[in-house]
Amino acid sequence: LSIFANNYIHKHIMKTLAEFVEERRKEVKLTQSEFAERAGVALTLIRKIEQGKTNMNLDKVNLVLQMFGHELAPVSSKELKK
Repeated sequence: LSIFANNYIHKHIMKTLAEFVEERRKEVKLTQSEFAERAGVALTLIRKIEQGKTNMNLDKVNLVLQMFGHELAPVSSKELKK
């Protein structure tokens, strides 16, 4: 994939992640602060995720996603083309 395509895919994934985390957090009626505490992460991480920031530690993001039974993992460009 080209650099442009990689950047596009990365931004799309982060937007989707941001929407997913915010929607699920609101479904369980937790503030960002309450959610961060339960997930065992800093409040700033929750804010970064929900804002769609792209420079985050995958292990920390997965701590948040584990609250909903999910995780992110690296995917090869070949798998993305399927």
